[in-house]
Amino acid sequence: MDGGWKLKNALSPAGRKQLEKRVMEAFADEVKVLSQELQQILADDLVTAFQNRMTVLLRIQSKRTHQRG
Repeated sequence: MDGGWKLKNALSPAGRKQLEKRVMEAFADEVKVLSQELQQILADDLVTAFQNRMTVLLRIQSKRTHQRG
């Protein structure tokens, strides 16, 4: 896997919306105190954080794989 690979390239806009929906379903009880607008902002932030973390972890994994080979 290329070290420059980015998860956002793998998620279509529809896929991102689906992931945001799943995140909000998972945290429904916790976020119900927030307005709809703030819930959407939080969902977007959480999905972005997930994408960024995956990119970093995949880069680390790729470097480790290349070092072994």
